[in-house]
Amino acid sequence: MSKALIVVDVQPTFCEGGELGVEGGNAVAERIADYVNAHRGEYAYIATTQDWHIEPGAHWSAEPDFVDTWPKHGAAGTPNAELHPAIKVLGIEHHFKKGQYSAAYSGFEGIEDNTDRIQTREEVDYAQSAGKTLSNALKTVGVSRVDVVGIAESHCVKDTALDARKLSFEVTVFEDLTVPVSEELGVAARKQMAAAGIALVESR
Repeated sequence: MSKALIVVDVQPTFCEGGELGVEGGNAVAERIADYVNAHRGEYAYIATTQDWHIEPGAHWSAEPDFVDTWPKHGAAGTPNAELHPAIKVLGIEHHFKKGQYSAAYSGFEGIEDNTDRIQTREEVDYAQSAGKTLSNALKTVGVSRVDVVGIAESHCVKDTALDARKLSFEVTVFEDLTVPVSEELGVAARKQMAAAGIALVESR
């Protein structure tokens, strides 16, 4: 097996009722959980990513433009920043936290952190310099293909998938296991991903 599954930002903060809730988020979380239960044996590596903002600077704003600045969300240590309950019970072993002290959209910007600690800037920087990254984890396992699912297709799913392509992985995004912030942004994201050579298909 040389295939990995990346479950991007399936957190209550991005589902209905969350600070940046996306319509359909809870349903996508349940579908992803069903998919993992049915297909986990096909994967050499499964990981989650999470927005885990501690002090992300201008990424949080009281007057957000919803392009580069956003309402407070994914606040480290809060229930809404934890994995969605449907994902939490799956027992996935590898968790990549991102955006602790800056904006971060791609899971490849994160560090592996399988705790719920509030890390210092120095700890986050050290983990980065020590190579505790998603890219290194996938290379260590010998992965060549990456399937990407999660929330939101128009933002963190897209950026994670595009970074995986830049790193020369063969990338698939399962259209039924992700949801965009809006259909308009979803269309734009799908065009960008398709142009980069990312396969956009339904899960089986």
